[in-house]
Amino acid sequence: MTRSKVIAVCGKGGVGKTTLAALLTRILREDGGRRVLVVDADPAVGLGMALRIFPPKTVNDVRKEILSAVREHATDQLDLAASVDYKMMEILVERDNLAFLSVGRPEEEGCYCQLNTLLREAIESLSSHFDLTLIDAEAGVEQVNRRVMRSVSHLLLVSDVTVKGLRVAESIREVAEEAVEYRKLGLVVNRVRDTIEARRLAENTSLPFLGVLPEDDMVREFDVAAGNFLEIPSCPALEAVRECLFESGFLSS
Repeated sequence: MTRSKVIAVCGKGGVGKTTLAALLTRILREDGGRRVLVVDADPAVGLGMALRIFPPKTVNDVRKEILSAVREHATDQLDLAASVDYKMMEILVERDNLAFLSVGRPEEEGCYCQLNTLLREAIESLSSHFDLTLIDAEAGVEQVNRRVMRSVSHLLLVSDVTVKGLRVAESIREVAEEAVEYRKLGLVVNRVRDTIEARRLAENTSLPFLGVLPEDDMVREFDVAAGNFLEIPSCPALEAVRECLFESGFLSS
């Protein structure tokens, strides 16, 4: 039996990984026969805003409910494990063939380790119920280092045309060698004005190069107007995502 695909979009903050995840979600929605779990794993909750999906409850809300039950001795370990799975299914928001899960943003200090652990367990439990899972990861290496992305099969690294963005992508790959059980890994360079420049940058890295996403006025307009990326019409960036991820064969297996 073929393992379901679990794709994580990772990169330095500000390189446009959430935009890429939103455009990819828009494409995945077209295939009504494929059940897709979309996970906004970034506490900045940018993907939810881009898709105009605002769940009434998040993984962080479940974390707080669990802590409250434990403090009150209201459940034993077996009941707790069963209730966590149920609670995660309960907080999914459905949109056609998509189901959306948000990590949420903790108000308290010092609770990210607990939240990351719960998020990892949620991804590993829920992904088996879907044909494909797409995760917009927190910027940087932390969630990869904490093994939140342990079950990811396809690691999609995003950089802009800066050397700093590329070096962060390389650092994520280095950490992932120990922390992620991925089958495929690839680099997309975003917000490109000069394709030759982007390809020259990609030649200076050992990361498998999938292609470029152009600077796109339509994407900028949707960002500025807080438009719903599920409704964005065909545009150069959207078609470039198709080419980089589908026509290249990256997501074919």
